[in-house]
Amino acid sequence: MTEPHSHTLDAFGAVLHYDVRNGPEPTLLIVGSPMGAAGFVTLAGHFADRRVVTYDPRGAERSRRTDAADENSVEEHADDLHRLIDAVGGPVDVFASSGGAVNALALVARHPEQVRMLVAHEPPASAELPDADAVIKVCVDIRDTYLSAGFGPAMAKFIALVSHQGPVTEDYLAQPAPDPAAFGLPTEDDGNRDDPLLKLNMVTCNAFEHDFDALRAAPTRIVIGVGADSGETLAARAGRAVAEKLGTDPVVFPGDHGGFLGGEYGQTGKPEEFAAVLRGVLAS
Repeated sequence: MTEPHSHTLDAFGAVLHYDVRNGPEPTLLIVGSPMGAAGFVTLAGHFADRRVVTYDPRGAERSRRTDAADENSVEEHADDLHRLIDAVGGPVDVFASSGGAVNALALVARHPEQVRMLVAHEPPASAELPDADAVIKVCVDIRDTYLSAGFGPAMAKFIALVSHQGPVTEDYLAQPAPDPAAFGLPTEDDGNRDDPLLKLNMVTCNAFEHDFDALRAAPTRIVIGVGADSGETLAARAGRAVAEKLGTDPVVFPGDHGGFLGGEYGQTGKPEEFAAVLRGVLAS
């Protein structure tokens, strides 16, 4: 695979940074949120026979917001993807993970002509769950904890939420707050309030309500992926809920929520097996 060539793209309130690895078309656009291009280096390397595009979503890594907005909306992310595909040329195939999958589904609902196939891996579409109200309350609490107490306490609550198996009950927030030190997180507040996960995307991503009529009517082939090892965690449950509303069965991918990772951010999933399943889905 060729080395990535970096580019920038102006958008409302942000300058987006994206990378293109040249290869034969069709283009494979790989997106996350707030995970940026650096999280998909291993996965991109398994598709040397494709032109691969990765990017940093607004507010994350290189793509800093140029305004003073306190949150990213899913609609903004979808518009960013729309602009990005216009810039690189479409239609494209898309692999989208986590918040990126939420944003990519919103893109397809608005601009289905730009996406031939979307593989949406574990979208945390919490609004589609029976326990949506409780989940959103927890997400708001995580954001508020970040704003009041900083990274460590908020990230500890986030890890506890995404690791939780099964529905979130109304008394979830009555539990004692998890100790940041138990997760190897800082207990002191460094004063920073620019984390894209905890501040910009935490609530808007989970609270977004998808347009399933538009998604079902789209010519785009939509495949929902769920990790084999994810159990009943939030993103896996939400992925299954989205698949059910689309009238499809989810595809099981190796590993868990980060099954594609090959050491990025200190995490390793099952990248070779994951890429093989993704290749099969894209070819089907």
